[in-house]
Amino acid sequence: MKIAIYGKQIDSTNKKEVENLLDLLIKKKVSLLFHRSIAHQMKQNGLDKFLNKQYFSTAKELEGKEIDILISIGGDGTFLDTILLIREQPIPVIGVNTGRLGFLSNTPTSEIEKAVDILYHKDFKIEERTLLKMQSNSKLFGSENIALNDISILRSDSSSMITIDVKLDGKHLNTYWADGLIIATATGSTAYSLSCGGPILMPGSGNFVITPIAPHNLNVRPIVVNECSTIDIQVEGRSKRNLVVMDSRTEELKNGESLRITKAKYKLQLIQTESYSFINSLKGKLNWGLDKRNI
Repeated sequence: MKIAIYGKQIDSTNKKEVENLLDLLIKKKVSLLFHRSIAHQMKQNGLDKFLNKQYFSTAKELEGKEIDILISIGGDGTFLDTILLIREQPIPVIGVNTGRLGFLSNTPTSEIEKAVDILYHKDFKIEERTLLKMQSNSKLFGSENIALNDISILRSDSSSMITIDVKLDGKHLNTYWADGLIIATATGSTAYSLSCGGPILMPGSGNFVITPIAPHNLNVRPIVVNECSTIDIQVEGRSKRNLVVMDSRTEELKNGESLRITKAKYKLQLIQTESYSFINSLKGKLNWGLDKRNI
C-alpha cells in the first residue's frame, strides 16, 4: 500500500499525534510519500526519522505513483488544499483533524489507531463530492479554477454594495445589491454559506445553493438550484476591482467581467468510515440537542 501525506503545520499542539500516525503506518509497512511542506515541518520538529526522500508538490508529481490514499493532516482549510493536489486522479482522501471544527477533516486524533487499521484493510466507504469549476474572460486562477466548498464574490475595500447580475441556464435569475454572493456545493453548505443564512444540504443531494451576503432587499433569500445548472455572473460596483474567492484562494475581479460557474467534470473521493454519520456530525458540531426537549 502506498499513502501520500499532506499537511502544512506541525508544532507542539499536534507533534505527538503526527508522530503516532506515522509510526503506526510504518509498522504496517506502508510506503509513504510526503508533500514537501509537511516534510519541511517534520525536519524542523525532529520527525525527520520518518522521511524517505520520496516527495511531491503538485498533482503532476503524483501521476503514475499508484497512490492508494492521501491523508490530510490539519483542519478543513488544509483538507481543501488537497483538491489541487489530486484533481481528476481517483485518489481517496481522509482528513485527520488537528484543527478546529472538522466537517471535512473529520477523523479525530483520538481515533488515529483505529483509522490506520481501517485504511490498511480498506474497510471504508467512498463518498463522491461535487466540485465547482469557474471560467472567466481573464482566466482567473488559471488551471486552479476548481473548488470543493464554494465560490464567493465579495466587495473589496469600498463601503458601498456591489451589483451582481445572475443568470441561471441563460435566464435572468436576479440582480443582487449586496456585499457579495456565495455559490456553494452541498459540501460547502455548512461553511460560509451557512453563516450567511444559507440552508444545509445533505452530501450527495445533487444541488448548489446561491446565498446573498447582506442583501439590500430583505425579501432576497438563498435559493437551491440543481448542480447541473450553469450560473453566469457579472459584477459592477463603485470600486474598479472586487474580489472572487475559491475556497481559500483569492483574486481581484474587475468590474464587468463575466464568470461562468458549473459542476466540474470530476469529483472528490472522500473516505468515510462505517461509523461516520453526517447527521451525527451536524448534531455534535452545531450543538443540536443541548436542549433536552430536542433529544
